[in-house]
Amino acid sequence: MQLAQWRRPRVILWATAGVVAFGFLITVEIVARRCAGVPGPITAQARELVFAPKPGPLYGGLALMMVVLTWRQRFIALGAAIGIDVVFVLVRWAVDANVPEGHFFGNGALWAMLGCAAFAITRRTGRERALLLKGVGLGLLLVTGRKTGDTWLLITSKTRPNVLDPYVATADHALGNPSWVAGRMLNSAGPVATHVLASVYAQLAVAAVVVALYQLRNVASERRFPRHHLVRTFLVIGLLGPAVYMIFPVVGPVFAYGPGASGTGGVQWAVANLWPHTPPPIGVPHAVPYDGITPRNCMPSLHTAWATAIFIHSRQGPRLLRYAGTFWLIATLSATLGFGYHYGVDLVAGVVFSLTVETAMRTYDRGWDRSGVKLVAYGTAVFTVLLLTYGFLPLEMARHPWAFGPLVILAAASMIYGYVRTTQRWEPKAAPTLRAEPQPEPV
Repeated sequence: MQLAQWRRPRVILWATAGVVAFGFLITVEIVARRCAGVPGPITAQARELVFAPKPGPLYGGLALMMVVLTWRQRFIALGAAIGIDVVFVLVRWAVDANVPEGHFFGNGALWAMLGCAAFAITRRTGRERALLLKGVGLGLLLVTGRKTGDTWLLITSKTRPNVLDPYVATADHALGNPSWVAGRMLNSAGPVATHVLASVYAQLAVAAVVVALYQLRNVASERRFPRHHLVRTFLVIGLLGPAVYMIFPVVGPVFAYGPGASGTGGVQWAVANLWPHTPPPIGVPHAVPYDGITPRNCMPSLHTAWATAIFIHSRQGPRLLRYAGTFWLIATLSATLGFGYHYGVDLVAGVVFSLTVETAMRTYDRGWDRSGVKLVAYGTAVFTVLLLTYGFLPLEMARHPWAFGPLVILAAASMIYGYVRTTQRWEPKAAPTLRAEPQPEPV
């Protein structure tokens, strides 16, 4: 490539983003080894070239990568991935390898993506090479992002021994302790509702991939990516959100005020065994110690933020996709509260956080126009004020719910209103239909 081409702004931007991402991964790798004593995302990803991985993220990444391929190339890539997986499974069966539950296959998808990257470098040039490498990068970003998130959650549990759940639980009185209410409702709803909500909560990434595949369905034919799509917002939410976990470490109601959802917490670490039947009493909150295993991943609720982004991006799809996006948002909100994973104020912060990130991504595409910049600044301010209020005024929130409850809801509603107004202004207006002039009848 000529020197002039490297000086193009977009090339410089992509190169800078690549360097920053690689530096971030190395930093997380070092921190994971020093603070948590475990391999980081780079090592974990490299291991999956040989050892049995979780298949979902890898095949989800392969599906995203294939948006840049023709149908013939997709069948070849998928066939190669399945064939490689069959070989790995047979070898593990032959040597009687000890494979963790649910980790039967998936190596083939990773090898197929790396094979496409090698094919792009050696057999393609120009725009074709760039498009194929972007597709591979998109797929690997999904996989690596999942690994990085898992590592970061472990880092939060090792570096933040004290949690601020009493502060959030006290502030949640302003909203009527919705997690306790939802927990009792879910207990009485029966096993079918519990199973459905658990599946929705666990498979949030599947919904994101489905919406992203719809948005990227024309990449292969148009030979370019759309200006804005869900994957970008999804990844930025996952990149920025965990940083707040370090500032505001919270484990959630079922851990801090219940037995723990998976045994990692338990009543021995809980402030009291109250969830979901008895709301915590109002008192002066203080930080409490917790175990070194449970992630401090409640503030803000990233499941809520991601579900909100899925809902927003599904609005431009067909009716079935819009219904699915609405269902996924409602079910995710119900699951986060009903299983005791989050407090109500977490969800409010998650919605504001998601809309702020989504606005920032759209504003970047539009060249940082004034309306977008103002809304990003407003969303950042609202999110900051919410965190400060939860941290410094929780007792006042609990003692005056009639004032603080509506204010918290109004803060989220104002961000939603601003986002809707701003994006409607950005949408291209249809040209007016001109009425045809009547033609004179022939004589």
